Amino acid sequence: MAPGIDWSLLVVKRLASIRAITTAVATIVVAIALVIGAAGLIAALRRTMVDEVAEAALAQASDVARQLEAGQPPVLEVAGADEQLIQVMTPAGAVVASSHNVLGRPAVARLAPSQSAQVETPLDDDEFVAVTRGAQTSDGLRIVLVARALVDVLDITTIVTRLLIIGLPLLLVVVALTTWFAVGRALAPVEAIRREVDEISAARLHRRVPLPKSDDEIGRLAATMNRMLERLESARNSQRRFVSDASHELRSPITSIRQHAEVALAHPDRMTTAELAEVVLAEQQRMQRLVEDLLLLARADEHVPMAREPVDLDDLAFEEGRRLRSTTPKRVGTTGVSAARVHGDAEALRRMIRNVSENAARHASSRVEIMLAERGDDTVLTIDDDGPGVPESERGRVLRRFVRLDEARSRDDGGSGLGLSIVDEVVRAHGGSMSIEESPLGGARVRITLPVQAVVS
Repeated sequence: MAPGIDWSLLVVKRLASIRAITTAVATIVVAIALVIGAAGLIAALRRTMVDEVAEAALAQASDVARQLEAGQPPVLEVAGADEQLIQVMTPAGAVVASSHNVLGRPAVARLAPSQSAQVETPLDDDEFVAVTRGAQTSDGLRIVLVARALVDVLDITTIVTRLLIIGLPLLLVVVALTTWFAVGRALAPVEAIRREVDEISAARLHRRVPLPKSDDEIGRLAATMNRMLERLESARNSQRRFVSDASHELRSPITSIRQHAEVALAHPDRMTTAELAEVVLAEQQRMQRLVEDLLLLARADEHVPMAREPVDLDDLAFEEGRRLRSTTPKRVGTTGVSAARVHGDAEALRRMIRNVSENAARHASSRVEIMLAERGDDTVLTIDDDGPGVPESERGRVLRRFVRLDEARSRDDGGSGLGLSIVDEVVRAHGGSMSIEESPLGGARVRITLPVQAVVS
């Protein structure tokens, strides 16, 4: 025996397995059914055989009664001296005639005409079934009693009982073995899936569980687990890319601050304190914006519910227009903004409009147009620019995190590649949709549709 192994625990676990439990339950259920069926079979067999013996005795009693009614001497002969008897009695129970094996014996039973009963006789210790038949004679009413032994019934039922006692356990063994192997065969794919899942770790999410050939519950379970593993692998890869890109984005301002600080320390005459402070402040704001973006995306990934309150979206659009005019020389138009209200998170919606507007202003040549209108049950926000636009093949990709169409320019302009992905998260959280199209101004158009009564997730 191998040291350190608790074999009793292994046995208990083995016995507690689904295979063992299913086999035990099936065997117990079949055993109960077989015992009940066997008992019913024996009882029915005995009842049938007793009825047959009683019918034969009744036929003989009827013959004797007809002889008495015809005034003929009754024939009271019996085939077996120890297995049959005949008695002719008065209603008071006095025996007036009988078969030779019970001559001089009192009546074995006091029965009315056309009655039957199981009785004991002086002929044998076995049970007898006795039947009676009435006969009207010149001397009055006579009762003919015929009793026959049930020895054959007892012998046959005993044989059947013994056969069942031997056969039922053998049948239960067959049922148990069949169930054990059938369940084991059915659960073999589950065991293969369990072993494969047990070997899958974070470093091996590319592996998949084996798919059974049959399209049953286990096959669908395996397919579902493979789809889950695909989602986990995709989420793991996205998380790795996210962490890598976030680290890269944070490294850039930190490196810039360090370089300017080293220059200021090595050459105090080349950089004043005010110039260093200006650089540090700008890079700090850049890092703060990036960290806020990451926190917002982290909340979206965790499905943290947003606030839900009435928000005047037109006020936020005008506010963003005024802010852009103060920070960029480009023309920012808001004449197309009309009154519109939605239910949602005011800060998240403000961030949504700001990100889209800043992105448009960053890429516009000279003009940005902000438009807002209610159309039926929806509020539509449209922001156009006259920049280079977004190629149709790239319009889905720019919504991903840390994606830039012009890496160098975007980083120099302060873009982190998170702006539109944050917009997409906010729009979807408010039950809306977002699309990027070609603008009539020649650049890109971002169209955002929000339900007026949006349910915030």
